[in-house]
Order: sequence, then C-alpha cells, then structure tokens
Amino acid sequence: MSQLVISGSGLYAPEETISNEELVLSFNTYVKQFNQQHKAKIDAGELQALEPSSTEFIEKASGVKRRHVINKAGTLGVETMHPVLPERPDSELSIQAELAVKACKKAMHAANKTAVDVDAVILGCSAMQRPYPAIAVEVQSALGIDGFAFDLNVACSSATFAIQTAADCVSRGHARAVLVVDPEICTGHLNFRDRNSHFIFGDACTAVVIENQQYCTADKRFTVLGTKLQTQFSTNIRNNFGFLNRAYQNKINAFEDKLFYQDGRKVFKEVVPLVVKHIAAHLATHCINPEKVKRFWLHQANSNMNRLIATKLLGREPSEAEAPIILDEYANTSSAGSVIAFHEYHQDLKAGDIGVLCSFGAGYSIGSVILQR
Repeated sequence: MSQLVISGSGLYAPEETISNEELVLSFNTYVKQFNQQHKAKIDAGELQALEPSSTEFIEKASGVKRRHVINKAGTLGVETMHPVLPERPDSELSIQAELAVKACKKAMHAANKTAVDVDAVILGCSAMQRPYPAIAVEVQSALGIDGFAFDLNVACSSATFAIQTAADCVSRGHARAVLVVDPEICTGHLNFRDRNSHFIFGDACTAVVIENQQYCTADKRFTVLGTKLQTQFSTNIRNNFGFLNRAYQNKINAFEDKLFYQDGRKVFKEVVPLVVKHIAAHLATHCINPEKVKRFWLHQANSNMNRLIATKLLGREPSEAEAPIILDEYANTSSAGSVIAFHEYHQDLKAGDIGVLCSFGAGYSIGSVILQR
C-alpha cells in the first residue's frame, strides 16, 4: 500500500449558487401558500401547519451558507422546488457524466496524466442518474480511456470506498492508474419542501488519480499509507426512491417521502463515536498518534459534528487548519465533500505531514484513508 499515491485531484462545481437567504425566501413562500390553502383543516386540527425556516436556523444547525446547484430557477421556483433540466437523448453525454468528465480532466492535469496513462474509472456517488449502463463506462468512453470502469454506491462514503477499491486494483496490477470520480447531483434527491433538510445539500463533482508511485510524474503527491472501511446497518439516513416504487400495491407515502430523509439527532449521536473509534483504530494500526495528524479532511455534512469528532481525536479544540470546513461554500455534497476539503486544503502541507481523509454517512458507512505528503 505504501507504493500507492494520490497524484492529482480535481473539482467541478456548477456556476449557479443559492444563498441561504434565497432558499429561505422560496421555502417560506411555499409554507405561507400551504398554510393558507389548508387553513380550514389546520384550524380543525386535522392538519399540522408548516413552520417557516430561517437563515439563523440553517447556519446553527449545519454551518451551511450557500450551495452550488445544477439548476437554480427550478429549485427556487415555488411551483417546482426541484431542479428542472431538459432530458437529453441517449446519443448525448448524460448530465452526470458531463460533470464527471470536467472533474476528471482537472485531476488528470494535476497528476500529469493523459487517457493513455489511465486504465480504469471508478465512479462512486450516492445517487446515480440511471441504473445502467454504468455512468463510469460513459465517462471512460468520453475520456478515451482503454480499460474498464464501474459504478459504486455506498452513499456519502462512496469516494473513500472507491479509493480503497482503486488502491486494490493498482496494488494487484489490474491498473497502472485509476480515476476515482464522484459526481454528486444531490439536489435531485432532496425534498426542498422539508424544513429539516431543505438546506442540506449542494451539487459538485470531485476526482482523484490513484497510481503506483513508480509511474508518478506529478510534482505533488500523497502516499497512501492505509485504507479502512466499515459499515453498520441503520435506517436513520435513507432514500427509498427506486425502480420498484411503481410496483407497490399500498402506496402509503407520497413521492416526496421517497426522497432523502434522516433522523438528524440520532445520526449525530450514533455516528460521532463510531467515526472517532474508527479513525483512532486506523491510526493505531499504523502507530500514528492523532496529535501527529496535521489535517483531518472529514465528510462535510455538519460543522458541529466535524468539530466534535476532531476534538475527541485530538483531546482539544481543532484549529480551522486542522479540520477545514467547506460547508459554508458548498453545503453537503455527499461523497464529494471530504475530497473537496482535501482538494482545497492540502497545498500548504510539507513533506512528511500526515492527513486523514474520512467520509461517513448512510449505511452507516465509514471510510478512511491515511495520507502522507
């Protein structure tokens, strides 16, 4: 494993952004219309009135200030409140593959690689645009890579699980270099009419190149000291949207109830100790004291959660540099979040410095990668 490196990373985020103020205005307009439309039932106690949202509530609950989105007008439109996109014919590059290709090209450039140097593409994300053919194979074709590709889904941990899978491919000689790409169009599976979650997600795509260091020609590289994966089943974070929805005889839930939902309090309470224990055990396997870790690139779901995890590992409050937060700019981008943190906060690390890339989320799933500059 010590002969493997991450030699380049890339980030693509849609140009359109939505601020908390814009999102709250849209949501509260919907709430007002809903409460007026159903006033009689609400007054009779047959229906519960919806509560408005606020920027203060959002920032306190998550640390999110704005998010990049694939479509702003549809997401903010009170009559739609979801992305509105033209459906592309099968002959055109899919929307998700388009994001992936843009991020991959940036990662390949950083790694000083061309298509002929890469043998595989692993696409990991929480929500695929379609079941098949694999988006990864479409990306492979668009990039002109001669090799193999496949999709992988472990929700918010898809990137780290894909990195370990890529590392295994390289270490076993199946590929010289592997592109791991995470095109997360999270706004597509978010219910923007749910006060508890309407602010959580944004859209972005990250990519990294994993290769054997003997082939690496990049100026900057991070040696992969080790990877560790863990899963524990929980229904506290869930998305029930799928191809069997139309087959259910008893359609109890509305369409929106098939989208993302979570029990945030339980997730916070249960995931924090799991992640702390996971990272500590992983570091101990490599005889590394958490205090020796210069940077924790953690999954970007909640700023309070990240600070608490880092505090428990370090035994003190972390500095902003030790556990960088990118939620204020990008919001939760599922599996791409920890890689965004890595991409934007690694340039200052010196030779020998150690960092931990860690994702966690639905499953529950946890993936960690120990890196050395």
